[in-house]
Amino acid sequence: MYEAVTEDIKVTVTPFYLEEQSSPLENHYVWAYQVRIENKGTQTVQLRNRSWRITNSKGMVEKVDGPGVVGEQPVLNPGEHFEYTSGAPLTTPSGIMVGSYEMEASDGRLFDVAIPAFSLDSPHQPVQLN
Repeated sequence: MYEAVTEDIKVTVTPFYLEEQSSPLENHYVWAYQVRIENKGTQTVQLRNRSWRITNSKGMVEKVDGPGVVGEQPVLNPGEHFEYTSGAPLTTPSGIMVGSYEMEASDGRLFDVAIPAFSLDSPHQPVQLN
């Protein structure tokens, strides 16, 4: 589990390797990740946009930007939370994801909320001893 808090918005991410959807012989590795966004502040906020940077173990970076998450732009009143699950495929057996959500406060102010960097690890990643 990975966590970050920005301006009273807590983001928690839990990644899961999906063995049944992956095909290591074809360099196809798939993860799901569950995200929980909690409004621990005193102002209502709405998630407007997302921005992800996905890096595989060879250093190749894919950027994913767009409105909302899983087709929604949730509104979070103080004390409320929103959860969703999404996924990411890679051509390598490991990688890392990090990003941010653009939020709009009830007063119209836009601000970015950090999504913590989290590791995508499969059992097919060779172990390196130091």
